[in-house]
Amino acid sequence: MTTEEVAARKIREWRRDPVRFVVEELKAEPDAWQLEALNAYGDQTKQRISLQACVGPGKSALLAWCGWHFLSCFGDVGRHPKGAAVATTFDNLQDNLWPEMAKWQGRSEYLLNAFTWNKERIYANDHPETWFLSARSWPKSANAEEQGRTLSGLHSEYVLALVDESGDIPISVLKAAEQALSNCKWGKIMQAGNPTSLEGMLHAAAAEFAHLWTVIRITGDPDDPKRSPRIDIDWAREQIKTYGRDNPWVMSSILGLFPPASINSILGSDEVRAAIARHIQGPDFEYVQKRLGIDVARFGDDRTVLFPRQGLCAFKPAEMRGATGPEIAARAALAKERWDWEICMVDDTGGWGGSVIDSMNLANLPVMPVNFSGKATDPRYFNKRSEMWFKMAEWMKRGSMPDDPGLIRELCAPTYTFQNGKFRLEEKEQIKKRLGFSPDKADAFVMTFAIPDQPCNRTANAPGAAKRHEADWDPFSGS
Repeated sequence: MTTEEVAARKIREWRRDPVRFVVEELKAEPDAWQLEALNAYGDQTKQRISLQACVGPGKSALLAWCGWHFLSCFGDVGRHPKGAAVATTFDNLQDNLWPEMAKWQGRSEYLLNAFTWNKERIYANDHPETWFLSARSWPKSANAEEQGRTLSGLHSEYVLALVDESGDIPISVLKAAEQALSNCKWGKIMQAGNPTSLEGMLHAAAAEFAHLWTVIRITGDPDDPKRSPRIDIDWAREQIKTYGRDNPWVMSSILGLFPPASINSILGSDEVRAAIARHIQGPDFEYVQKRLGIDVARFGDDRTVLFPRQGLCAFKPAEMRGATGPEIAARAALAKERWDWEICMVDDTGGWGGSVIDSMNLANLPVMPVNFSGKATDPRYFNKRSEMWFKMAEWMKRGSMPDDPGLIRELCAPTYTFQNGKFRLEEKEQIKKRLGFSPDKADAFVMTFAIPDQPCNRTANAPGAAKRHEADWDPFSGS
């Protein structure tokens, strides 16, 4: 046979067997759940495949494999494959699935020679206009109907729609993709995401449209023989033991199950950035009590953070590493001398702040221990930590924040669910696992909401406060 005939035969074999394509050409060894997903993708009778996944099992890699298989193995003379990929945001797509496509292209000399990858599309070099997989998105201001049009225009006998992080993507996005399936010879919609929302595409595939979809649940459950080996089994056991199998975060992030209610973000980055850009005039905050929140480091990689706030104005925090209780108390005393705060809230959860509290009491400094796991004052909240975070989120709509990119990330990280009719914030250790560091700045700031704001006991302001009342003033600078 000629070289062309050998290649054509190989591609026909790959078309029938996607697993063989992945192993031979991409040089990958699929996990058990990935084999199940590839076989479902290769079954022409299964047009809709949903990967309901725990966090971190390699679902983006699976979507990338299917994307390259589609581009490599389908198409006839004059009838070329057309596909599109979307995610919750274009940034998400560009940070996850799209570079994953480039990674696997690099494993194959054939793919490197036959296709070109750029930030907006992947196309066949011989037919750049008609043989492609495009990266698509919608503007931030788009409503559900506008988002739904993102997958329109896929008219071909061979069609593929890849939807990554589909847990929060509205069902309307499916409509255009469904239209493409109605008049094609071979077509697939593949979605993958974490089961955090009861309103998006992922939940719809598992619930009201379950009769149309092949749902593959991917779990990190230590007791499940089909678990993903990419999830650390000891870590998974520890999280389940600590928080329980019915914890919403454990259900969605480890077990790959939908919690009883959607997991939601408490703050968006746009809200925090608006607070950073907001300027608060002195008369709007200087009559309110000055407060200092202290989050005491628990482990060596954590930071002790002192965060000042007066009413609607938050100021730049100070950080300390490796500090002892007396040293932290001394820094708080220095802040009192310079800024004259009236009450200091110290995190005493688990007794970590005990030494700081004792040292401040010895120095006759007004200190209030705060237990994050304690009972909330407002019965709507699961615990004190949840209550303080929600009070802070309400404050963010009117308050002024210091410009700190790291703080933005910390404030936007936590999610919440409903448990027994109460708002419950995601546990700090879970946030730390996802961020890669402890949200110490955010917790120090949130501590200043332990009790309602009160009038200032003094008529005079701290030196310099009247002139520099915006959030760029630093009470710890001493100037």
